[in-house]
Amino acid sequence: MTEKITSVSSMPKKATKTTSRSEAEHATVRELVKAARARGEDLTGPDRVLKSITATVLETALDDELTDHLGHGRHQAPTAGNGNIRDRTRPKTVLTHAK
Repeated sequence: MTEKITSVSSMPKKATKTTSRSEAEHATVRELVKAARARGEDLTGPDRVLKSITATVLETALDDELTDHLGHGRHQAPTAGNGNIRDRTRPKTVLTHAK
């Protein structure tokens, strides 16, 4: 048996384009790479742009996670009486194994 469906409308011919998060991230990374190349910097290797970008992303993510966990940002008084404070930071080193 074959049934004809008449209540389904077609997609609009012109859809509005929205910038997704991944498109925005790609645009940001392209700008960082373009700026690094303009300065004559190498992208990969020890102490190069990729290492710096990775470190910045990780530090920012961890800082934001700590802010969410404690309920207050850097140099702000705790909002709850739980005694959790951000009193200091120290440098950290992540060890990796190169192949």
